[in-house]
Amino acid sequence: MPASSASSAHVLVVDDEPDLRTLYELTLLREGYRVDAAGTLAEAWQLLEAHRFDAVITDMRLPDGLGLELLNRMLEQQRPERCVVMTAYGSAENAVDALKAGAFDYLTKPVDLKQFRNVVAAAIQEAAPRPGRAAARTPASGDRPASSRAALERLVGESAVMQNVKERIGKVARSMAPVLVRGESGTGKELVARAVHACSHRADGPFVAVNCSAIPESLLEAEFFGARKGSYTGATADREGYFQAARGGTLFLDEIGDLPLAMQSKLLRAIQERQVRSLGSTQEDAVDVRIVSATHKDLAADVLAGRFRQDLYYRLNVIEILVPPLRERRDDLPALCEALLVRIAQESAMPVPVLSASVVAQLCAHPLGGNVRELENLLHRAVALSDGEELQVDFAPTHVAGPPPAPAVQEAAPAPLAQGAAPPPAVPADLQAYLDQQEREILVKALRESGFNRTAAAQRLGLSLRQIRYRIARLAISAPAGDEPQDERA
Repeated sequence: MPASSASSAHVLVVDDEPDLRTLYELTLLREGYRVDAAGTLAEAWQLLEAHRFDAVITDMRLPDGLGLELLNRMLEQQRPERCVVMTAYGSAENAVDALKAGAFDYLTKPVDLKQFRNVVAAAIQEAAPRPGRAAARTPASGDRPASSRAALERLVGESAVMQNVKERIGKVARSMAPVLVRGESGTGKELVARAVHACSHRADGPFVAVNCSAIPESLLEAEFFGARKGSYTGATADREGYFQAARGGTLFLDEIGDLPLAMQSKLLRAIQERQVRSLGSTQEDAVDVRIVSATHKDLAADVLAGRFRQDLYYRLNVIEILVPPLRERRDDLPALCEALLVRIAQESAMPVPVLSASVVAQLCAHPLGGNVRELENLLHRAVALSDGEELQVDFAPTHVAGPPPAPAVQEAAPAPLAQGAAPPPAVPADLQAYLDQQEREILVKALRESGFNRTAAAQRLGLSLRQIRYRIARLAISAPAGDEPQDERA
């Protein structure tokens, strides 16, 4: 710890219950901290005016007001201390309010002392000034550790909307508040989640990414919380779940909107209580993870429709980061193309190809409804089909398009259908889901007809092996039992 070692860190504890206050003081003194204590807001503020602390731990309810009042006053005066709020068991709304107000973290009473020590240590570490800057200043890009700079650099683009995203990442990374990353498919939501992790005090811990839509419903509980040997058929040994694997780090829940309602309830409890029970176990284990989730869906609409729990939505959506679609940041296209081509060339062990200004202009005029993912696919195909140094991009679609738009005609009564003709398809409510389903059906058909030989199926569809593997993984296509994929031998 650069400025505040464990032996010199100064902590303020604010709680009106003398027994609890003494317990917290003794716990922190054993850790080597210097501790001051207060029983009211007025006493706490007197101490804050007289001293500089490394962390403040305050109860939510105090005789002369709320802990949030202390937090808000500290923020108004731009004090450097990180504030941890303690709230009564089950008061989820209070915890969310505290995080939104700028608290570093919250603890639920009765407090688990191990978790208490860990949270206080993290708050002190985050508040400690780094060399070359004041503690209260938001770090400039040059002050950030190499890991956080690299993570932000992967978010290519200097447009105004991308600068807003990067600034928001820098702000939200400093707390433990859950983050919801929203954006269309292919915009780079996982890159944003990784940047939040890399810029936080948890950067040295694990980053565990989970695709919630790719896990069979029957395995969700075991995958998330772990399982004991013999707890279900095929469980031949104890195994950790995602929560245990992410201890001390960040758990990224991608496509959170696809979780079934029953699992949403269990996830909510794990987040609120910071404890999980492995399948087949009789005891709960404390887990210290930060939750970052992502979705391309409108979760607020899903809440109204009864498809997503309202309490879980508010728990996950404490801070929101909206990732803009590519059409809203076309100024970033040249830099994006350059970065993607460098990566493609490295993977292919070839020189970096040149993209002419005319081709960049074509890309800028292309709809790019699949965002960065579609752009990457276009460039992959261009590199694969290139026979020279300068690339030419083939804009032919690699998936079945949606129903063609009806020709513009004067408003008139619809023409009667020919006998036996199918009615025109309705406009889909979710275009991306519709296109994904069409693409999935064609891939499954091609794979079946080729005996699940991915190389043969890819050649038939005009794709590279890498492209078809990517699509199979994205659309969660699996071979029937006994039909193992055959591509390397093809």
